[in-house]
Amino acid sequence: MLAATPVLATSTILRTELGILLTGATARDATVAESPEFTAEVITGLRLDPAWIQDAAQATGISERALAAYTAATLTIQHEHPECNIGWNTLAAIGYVETRHGTIYGSALDDDGVAVPAITGPALDGGQFKGIPDSDNGALDGDTTWDRAVGPMQFIPQSWEIYGRDGNGDGIADPQNIDDAALSAAALLCARGGDLTNTTNWIRAVHAYNQSIEYNHKVVDVANHYAHAAQ
Repeated sequence: MLAATPVLATSTILRTELGILLTGATARDATVAESPEFTAEVITGLRLDPAWIQDAAQATGISERALAAYTAATLTIQHEHPECNIGWNTLAAIGYVETRHGTIYGSALDDDGVAVPAITGPALDGGQFKGIPDSDNGALDGDTTWDRAVGPMQFIPQSWEIYGRDGNGDGIADPQNIDDAALSAAALLCARGGDLTNTTNWIRAVHAYNQSIEYNHKVVDVANHYAHAAQ
């Protein structure tokens, strides 16, 4: 089950009081399949309650396709790393802040969860954003001079190389696919934060995703909103 845990604490990292609802509202009957063949990479190995997905999507304004990806990623990571306690609403909040759930720049998620057209952020050339020279010869972002954030969860190539996962079982880790990107984001957050029911750990995890206090505050606000809306 995906429990909701409201926490009010003082962050030693951001030095501000934040009311953080760390994990998402309960998804009725959302469980990992009991089959011994289950692998955490396969989204279809998760039994998501379609009624909850539909109701929560309507309540939050998140598309059912994106919400299913966030929820499945949460259940997968809970199976792999139950000590992390990541909530679907944290992933959803990051997805909203980054690309409005894959709809930025006129893009949209197709039935397979792929952003069409592909989402590619501005060049990280040291102007508006921190400069990051090309690290993948343009393989993911099409830029051989500077890195760019890509996909619904806006991974930079260096981070994708470390955390990129196949979330839908097609044998490909694609940052433009919301299933893959959501699972990869969950893996990053858990690796960098540990137990995300701890406020300081949660803030550290999101800070590792984007090193901006303003960004952290936005994710907090949206995560709280989604969890309350979906109750």
